[in-house]
Amino acid sequence: MTERHYTTFAAFWPFYLREHARPGTRALHYIGTSLVVALGVAALATGKWLLLLGMPLAGYFFAWIAHFGHEKNRPATFSYPLWSLRADFRMWWMWLTGRLGPELENAGVTKR
Repeated sequence: MTERHYTTFAAFWPFYLREHARPGTRALHYIGTSLVVALGVAALATGKWLLLLGMPLAGYFFAWIAHFGHEKNRPATFSYPLWSLRADFRMWWMWLTGRLGPELENAGVTKR
């Protein structure tokens, strides 16, 4: 199967959501992203800058478990690293603020 090439973030966003179709996949992403944010805040609050080294580990650990073990697909970060990072924070924020549902529907993600 040929992978589609995305040239804009707006076109990539629905693809990203479809790659996170399972609620469990998204939940694992939320855990990882929340840990990333917590580590960043803790580093700023305490001045313990070594905490920043844990940010990629926390984020990718949960994301890759989600993709390889749960969703059974290849993480988009391998092809679109910066857009995937941006989309992950966008998905996390929209989930936190209760606005993710319509985005999932628009991307064609059905409730499971």
